[in-house]
Amino acid sequence: MKRIAIIDLGTNTFHLLISDVTERTVPGNVCKRTIAVKLGQGGINQGVIHPDAYRRGIKALEEFSDLIRFHGVEGVRAVATAAIRNASNGGHFISEVKRITGINIEMIDGEKEAELIYEGVREAARIGDDPVLIMDIGGGSTEFIICNSSVIRWKKSYPIGAAKMMDRFHHSDPISQEDTEQVTNHLNESLVDLIEVCRLHRPTVLIGSAGAFESFAEIISCKYNFKGSVGTAPARNIELQYFHEIASVLRNSTHEQRDQIPGLIPLRVDMIVVASILTEYIINRVEIKMMVLSDYSLKEGVLFDLISSPD
Repeated sequence: MKRIAIIDLGTNTFHLLISDVTERTVPGNVCKRTIAVKLGQGGINQGVIHPDAYRRGIKALEEFSDLIRFHGVEGVRAVATAAIRNASNGGHFISEVKRITGINIEMIDGEKEAELIYEGVREAARIGDDPVLIMDIGGGSTEFIICNSSVIRWKKSYPIGAAKMMDRFHHSDPISQEDTEQVTNHLNESLVDLIEVCRLHRPTVLIGSAGAFESFAEIISCKYNFKGSVGTAPARNIELQYFHEIASVLRNSTHEQRDQIPGLIPLRVDMIVVASILTEYIINRVEIKMMVLSDYSLKEGVLFDLISSPD
């Protein structure tokens, strides 16, 4: 048995997962910690990590480093995604983290990120032989994967993350019809090849990877009193009817109103609006018939990839 730590450095949150693993067995989680770093705040559309966000990122990784030492971790794998890979000072941030904490950060591209998301999601969700569409809404990018249980048929990362689109398009509160149309037009321009490949493979199931989809499930659970439905399994259905209802509420509410919605965490109070618009866009354009939440995402994918590697 080996104790390992996985660190996912996302645009909105940094995640730490410490697990005891033995070959390809289900890992036993020892510690999970998530910190809302908001690394993209103030600079995501300028391609830079803002000084305040930079300091929050360093502080979070110092805390993770302390937890790693406390739990006697034997191996660490840390991966950086859109906010760091697209920032002009991302390399400097990685060097600074190494100097201060000793943590080596691996900067992965969008293609590798999509592969690792797939590794995590297929461990949580029951994916059969028919093609499904996996969607991971990050802060700086969104990944789409068309796959079945055994193979990825197509994958791509797009620079349409929730924080990125919120900063660019969400200029009114509630979001105006004009702002909403600008988001839709941007998606029409950005996702041409995704829509075309979905017409070819015809996925009818959308699997949402953690993040915003967790918030959708939590809000629905609280609103419709689905006791025990959240947090009881690594994957579960999200009823499309209920999703469309809460998406309408989110689009038509102010920040203060959303802040009072049970099940919606503070980090996503604003970003959830463009995330819901993006999700509805995909459901409608791809003609999705079923939506599933996977609690496993990138960090679990990194974990399972590490377990399965020969060395």
